[in-house]
Amino acid sequence: MRVQLLATCLVDTLYPRVGLAAATVLERVGCEVYVPERQTCCGQPAFNGGFADEARSIARYTVGLLSQDEAPVVVPSGSCTDMLVHHAPALLADDPVAGPQARAVAARTYEFSQFLVDVLKRTDCGACLHDSATFHPSCHGLRGLGINHQPRALLEHVEGLELKPLAEAETCCGFGGLFAVKMGEVSSTMMHRKLGHVEATGASLLIAGDVSCLAHMGGGLHRRGSTIEVRHLAEILAATEADQG
Repeated sequence: MRVQLLATCLVDTLYPRVGLAAATVLERVGCEVYVPERQTCCGQPAFNGGFADEARSIARYTVGLLSQDEAPVVVPSGSCTDMLVHHAPALLADDPVAGPQARAVAARTYEFSQFLVDVLKRTDCGACLHDSATFHPSCHGLRGLGINHQPRALLEHVEGLELKPLAEAETCCGFGGLFAVKMGEVSSTMMHRKLGHVEATGASLLIAGDVSCLAHMGGGLHRRGSTIEVRHLAEILAATEADQG
């Protein structure tokens, strides 16, 4: 199956290894991965900031780009997926050209784990990682898209990985995009509560499906002097026995 990989801004600029890992996994399970050139932001930051016109302009560009190919769109981010699936069609509803494009793109856009499990019916991606980890379900994926069992099903099939339960797993890490900037003290309090639960698991790795959450919690762990490392789900699924040496 041919798929379009929408890398997202944060992956492209800060965590390119996540985009490469997602492509590696998709190719391993039999997909032909196409990365549209000139892809840019989905419009979520402007949308969350209340800049509807700017968000609409960016969304119009992005759905236009993704409409040049009818292949499914796979996104290693619940928040960006939620933007394309729910908010872009609403923003562009009255646009005679971009409106239908946005609805068509939304119908074939999937978060990374959602695509693997729900579309390809794959839970075993041939991954191997001898380590211990705990998983944080990011809010947009969990609440916006209903993604919960998919990442866990994939992690349960990683050979050698010990998955440890996380207390209050479904509680927000405190990032929330602009929320972390506008409500810094509240965001920090939420993060430290979350990180206390993460450290209590005794796991070596903290896994999530959104690099924004990982950046937020990874910074907090670093400031706490923790040795816990943060990893995107795609990075875990890309690991093989050959990498263990």
